[in-house]
Amino acid sequence: MKKNIGKISNDAIIQLADIGQLIRQHRKSFKITANAVAQTAGISRVTLHRIEKGEPTVSMGAYLNVVSALDLQLQLSAEVNRGHEANGNDVDTLPVRLSFSDYPQLKELAWHVQGADELSLVEAHSIYERNKRFLDIENLSDSEQKLIELLGVAFEGAVS
Repeated sequence: MKKNIGKISNDAIIQLADIGQLIRQHRKSFKITANAVAQTAGISRVTLHRIEKGEPTVSMGAYLNVVSALDLQLQLSAEVNRGHEANGNDVDTLPVRLSFSDYPQLKELAWHVQGADELSLVEAHSIYERNKRFLDIENLSDSEQKLIELLGVAFEGAVS
């Protein structure tokens, strides 16, 4: 029986889907079975599957149990001045969604993605990794170069 959780914003739904994808990718990259993670997190395998799909009806406690079972950390950040903290220090942050308008070479590499103006971090990393031989390194903007580096760090050791 589904819980009535009221109206959920599209942004929240997108973020949950991205969190679920990251959890699944991390689990798969370390070849950990769904049953093992579910048992360690104290949830059912079905609930883990729903978390990996990013379903909003799963409790935050269940999400955090899975994050803990996989030895991950969930971090929240406020985007202040697009990548700068209030005190002026530079911070290396990745947005939840990447807009094609901000990353022209990503847009070229993702020619096959129809009807979308943005991608999740997982999708962008996968596209960059699969198509890195086609990148025009000399004409890569500083922001896109920084994005590629941050994605490499974020997904270090992950299976693409």
